[in-house]
Amino acid sequence: MRILVIDDDKKFCDVVKRGLEEDSYAVDCVYNGDDGEYYAETTAYDLIILDIMMPRKNGIEVCRNLRWKNIKIPILMLTAKDTVEDRVRGLDTGADDYLIKPFAFAELTARVRALLRRESTSKSSELRVGDLVLNTSMREVCWKQQPVDLTTKEYVILEYLMRHPNAVITRTMIEEHAWDYKLDSVSNLVDVYIRRIRQKIDPEQGKIIIQTVRGAGYRIKVL
Repeated sequence: MRILVIDDDKKFCDVVKRGLEEDSYAVDCVYNGDDGEYYAETTAYDLIILDIMMPRKNGIEVCRNLRWKNIKIPILMLTAKDTVEDRVRGLDTGADDYLIKPFAFAELTARVRALLRRESTSKSSELRVGDLVLNTSMREVCWKQQPVDLTTKEYVILEYLMRHPNAVITRTMIEEHAWDYKLDSVSNLVDVYIRRIRQKIDPEQGKIIIQTVRGAGYRIKVL
């Protein structure tokens, strides 16, 4: 899953980015509202973490502008202000959730998971496709009730596919959601990771639940 953090405090952004990357998210950081709007308009993010108090263009304006442009990416607003009026204003502008600074990082990640579940076809922390089970809270994957050891990037790609069962997911979509940088257009890195995942979740290839859709991408499906 790919997350955009918009906050003018670079040190804070570095901490949030590092923590979220440890939880297997791809993270981009920008430090003002104008850049934040541009990134949100041009990149397929799964979630935006948006600070209210920023110079020039604050988070309220950014959120309002994105919603006016019909950009429906979930937005988690951050603020140091602890008043009902501020929370109501942020939510009325179009934010999906609200978190007051300072906060425990565990609460931030819990809210991130909750917002991502809202957008997923599955509302549970457990994603299941046939004999394959992925628990987003525990960051655990099991195939036929046996634990599967995945790298961070393998986990991210598999989770993305499992959140969209039966849908065709293009290589570009996987790149945009799993990496916080653009891959070379001729890179076969996505194919390499898909092959590794297949080998781990079903070494004998008895059921290839990650299907290749020729000329399009991949689809995870119960056979």
